[in-house]
Amino acid sequence: MNTITNIDDNPNQNLIDPQTQTQTQTQAQSHTRRPRGFAATAAASANSNTSAGKAKKEREKEKERTKLRERHRRAITSRMLAGLRQYGNFPLPARADMNDVLAALAREAGWTVEADGTTYRQSPPLQQMASFPVRSVESPVSANNCSVKAPVDSVLRIDESLSPASLDSVVIADRDSRTDKFTSVSPINSVECLEADQLIQDVRSVDHENDFTGTPYVPVYVMLANGVINNFCQLVDPEGVRQELSHMKSLHVDGIIVNCWWGIVEGWTPQKYAWSGYRELFNIIREYNLKLQVVMAFHEYGANDSGDVLFSLPQWVLEIGKGNQDIFFTDREGRRNTECLSWGIDKERVLNGRTGIEVYFDFMRSFRTEFDDFFAVGLISAVEIGLGPSGELRYPSYPDRMGWRYPGIGEFQCYDKYLQQNLRKAARLRGHSFWARGPDNADNVLSLASLAFEETKLVIKVPAVYWWYKTASHAAELTAGYYNPRNQDGYFPVFEVLKKHSVTMKLVCSGLQVSNLEGNEGLADPEGLSWQVLNLAWDRGLTVAGENALSCYDRDGCMRIVEMAKPRNDPDHRHFSFFVYQQPTSLLQGTICFSDLDYFIKCMHGDMGDLLV
Repeated sequence: MNTITNIDDNPNQNLIDPQTQTQTQTQAQSHTRRPRGFAATAAASANSNTSAGKAKKEREKEKERTKLRERHRRAITSRMLAGLRQYGNFPLPARADMNDVLAALAREAGWTVEADGTTYRQSPPLQQMASFPVRSVESPVSANNCSVKAPVDSVLRIDESLSPASLDSVVIADRDSRTDKFTSVSPINSVECLEADQLIQDVRSVDHENDFTGTPYVPVYVMLANGVINNFCQLVDPEGVRQELSHMKSLHVDGIIVNCWWGIVEGWTPQKYAWSGYRELFNIIREYNLKLQVVMAFHEYGANDSGDVLFSLPQWVLEIGKGNQDIFFTDREGRRNTECLSWGIDKERVLNGRTGIEVYFDFMRSFRTEFDDFFAVGLISAVEIGLGPSGELRYPSYPDRMGWRYPGIGEFQCYDKYLQQNLRKAARLRGHSFWARGPDNADNVLSLASLAFEETKLVIKVPAVYWWYKTASHAAELTAGYYNPRNQDGYFPVFEVLKKHSVTMKLVCSGLQVSNLEGNEGLADPEGLSWQVLNLAWDRGLTVAGENALSCYDRDGCMRIVEMAKPRNDPDHRHFSFFVYQQPTSLLQGTICFSDLDYFIKCMHGDMGDLLV
């Protein structure tokens, strides 16, 4: 081998043994010989499989990287649009893109942007000059501490027909500070050339801004105040109900929402249902020719409120809970929450031989049978299925009775033994914690609800957990059951289930502005959360509805809800299918201003009539 290795260095290489040289050549050929026949096919297949496997893995990794980049981009865009809408009063479409943003900013700076994208600066024709009441908005110049809010007597307005997304931006004429008179407008003004008193204003007055004439018709349902039915399923004040329904009829309300409380109807004995009070109430509603939606309320009401109305879970259920506290949601410290039953017993026969799912189904089936005549004539237009505390699809993570105070992030509620079993099983099967997913037990209940109510529209309520929304973790949503951190759509798994069962998603609309929250200590963003949930639901093809929070029944909050219910200039013309107005007390008690409620309903109906000045 040494001779072979050094053959090139041997000056007497012609003297090497021919036999040795022949062996050397044979060995060299054997090292470079290529496989043939079956061996060649097998080798090629192995190499191709290895290469294909590596290529496939790389493609999958690139897909995941692309998804992450796209989610990050969408999250940034969403926050930019939310900020422009909220702080700059930009009426951007719900599905705005960067072209819409650039056009809006250009118009705010006084430029003209035509529908085809042509952009230029010039004064509008003289015939388009007009005088309008104006309201001040913060302009780019104000960021440089040169903003002066001064009254103006005349403005120039860009033609509204130039673009559907026109902001009606205006350029204020130059003013002689000594004579307080306006001079001509220069067509070559630029942002850099504007003086402090040449601010860009929004020409829409408040009245014009709230003109919803001709917008889509959104039916308005009013929820009857709790207490019309007592704990013995008796209608408390029939004449009072008639007076209230008469007031609602005069306001052109489309229908009524009634909570059917599980704790009342099946309150004392399992599978013994008392519906008499509800039948009397429904008959009165039918007299006024109002539509009716009912809520299958499987939760407790009143324990966190100062009022004297209290509806607990059925007494026989509470008796079972004394011996088996694990039927209730439990936090890490072992505290039990009796607002609703734990989802961990959905398939556990711990309720006198029935599972949680069977108890809910029996209740819904009893209601469907009892009021078959109302379903037959179409009086009952929809049924809402309560799926958690306050009827919302969430964990009871922030109960007042356990010391929670806003803006606390809440407590995880998965420590009863039944949910712990599910947690261990999920950890084995999926490799991650059960609570890191949106609530998914809703599928079981909705499947049986679809069976019980057949063709009737089903509705579920999604909460608005908007505090800590401006953080990366969205911790308050996480403890409520929605894994919705940045770059993650935590509502997507839930909406997939709703789409499967053709269920209407009803969002609780806070009607709040961040500026109205004291110091915004919880980094709250009610509007940002609402737009994320609404756009995701609309993009999934879901039917969407809304409901106001009890803290929101003033005119300002209601008008923000109207803007949310039917976004201006939405290219797809999307809007709520209906809206539920919650009232803190009966209309007859005078807590609510009738004129404000009348104005709100007319805005929702798109028929302002003679309300506009």
